[in-house]
Parts: sequence; C-alpha cells; structure tokens
Amino acid sequence: MAIELKGAPVAEAINIRSQALLTELSERGVTPTLAIVRVGERADDIAYENGAVKRCEKVGVAVLRVSLPENILQTELDNKIIELNSDCTVHGVLVLMPLPKHLDGEAVRRALSPEKDVDGITDGSLAGVFTGNRNGFSPCTAQACIEILDHYDFDCKGKSAVVIGRSLVVGKPVSMLLLAKNATVTVCHTRTVNMSSVTKNAEILIVAAGKARAVGAEFLSNNQVVIDVGINFSEGVMCGDVDFEAALPIVSAISPVPGGVGTVTTSVLVNHVVEAARRQNLN
Repeated sequence: MAIELKGAPVAEAINIRSQALLTELSERGVTPTLAIVRVGERADDIAYENGAVKRCEKVGVAVLRVSLPENILQTELDNKIIELNSDCTVHGVLVLMPLPKHLDGEAVRRALSPEKDVDGITDGSLAGVFTGNRNGFSPCTAQACIEILDHYDFDCKGKSAVVIGRSLVVGKPVSMLLLAKNATVTVCHTRTVNMSSVTKNAEILIVAAGKARAVGAEFLSNNQVVIDVGINFSEGVMCGDVDFEAALPIVSAISPVPGGVGTVTTSVLVNHVVEAARRQNLN
C-alpha cells in the first residue's frame, strides 16, 4: 500500500522557513505585503483569494486586496499593475487568472515586474526557471511539487522522471526544476503515442493532465513516486488527475487530492512574498 504524501507537514515546514525571514525583516521594520488583484466576482477566484489571505495572516504577511470590476478596461488594469510595481510597500503581486475574455492576459504578464511576480507568470520569472538564474520566482504549483519530493526525502538525482502536461503553469517549469535536481526528464502530452508505456518506466511521475482520474492502473508500476497536481470535481467530489484508489496498491507513494499539492502551493506563495521582501530590503 502506497505512502500518502500529505501536504500539511510540507506546508508547515515552509512556514517555519518563512518565519525565520519574517523575524529578520521585522527587525528592520519591514512587513512583507502581497497584493492580490482580482477582476470580477468569480467564486473560484474568491475562494483562492480567501485561502491565500488566511495563509498569509497565519504567518504574518500583510495582504492588499485589489478588487476590480469585471468590465474594467485593459489600460486601466495595466495601469493598476504598473502602480503596484512602483509601490515600495508592496513586495509581491498575485493576479488571479484567467481574466475575463475581453482582457489580454499576455499584456498583464508583460506589465508585471518579475521582482514582484511571486506566482512565476512573467517571461522574466520563467526565463529564470529555464536558465537557472533565480532572480524571479518559480510558478508556485510547480515549486510545490519539488517541495513535496524534498520534504519526503526523494532524491531526484539520476532518477527517471515523467511529467504529464506541458503548460507554463506546471508541466514545463516543473520539468526544468527536475532537471535542475539532476533527474532525467520526459514530458508527455496529448500527442504522446502510447503514453502508458512511457509513464510505466518512470521512477517519479508528476501528473498535470487536467482531467479527472485520467491516469489509471495501466499507466503505473511498482516503486513509483506519484505527484498528482490535478484538481477536478467528479460527481461533486474533488479528485485528482490520478485514479487514487487504483494507484494505492501499485505505487510506493502518492500525493492525495485534496490534501496534497494544493495545500503546499499557498505556502510556497507566501514564502515567495517573504523572499521578495528580503530581496527588496535586505540586499
């Protein structure tokens, strides 16, 4: 039976790291502050925002909520981002995506300063992930996958790692982060032929397919470590991209959904805000 890689202890360890930096910043009169930019009143955006605020408050990070009308003009949104870039009391900016269809998310990514891009959406941040120059920040969900592997002492060096998914949010950046830890990485996607034959050979399998229980027993093999990034709802129940019940008797370890990667992601975000404050004030 597989070990469950629960996110709560990983998140707590990250919070402890953040607390050490917070103490140092407090001694200099600096309160790390995250600006959360939300356009409209989408229920999932509000839920994520509330979760981020709760996590920030738990460790002592201040939050500036920037709630904008759904019909905001592109120029107005861009100007708000530029204003936050210039505000020295704001150390990190989180723009909740996706934006309403009339807005250009690419323009927002270009407007945001990489130094304040704590969720790793700008080209500057992503370039840092791909080059190893860590001036920006990794996308939080991709970083959360690595934090789980590290916390549970899974050494990636020399391991065969397979990533299902090639998005800029998870698939591509987590592949680069695995390479940085000296894993041998293969990326699978919707055009991969006979995907199960590839995934079965993985020692580490990270699944960001975006489809409920898409990865079943036929994709898995013994002694694998599986990180399930997916958040889906099937018949009103939250589940991952991996068929958890089918995986439990096969793999050696797997992160649950809920209670896995998602739990860690918010703590990574908070840690990025604290680190951004340190870079902006202690260097």
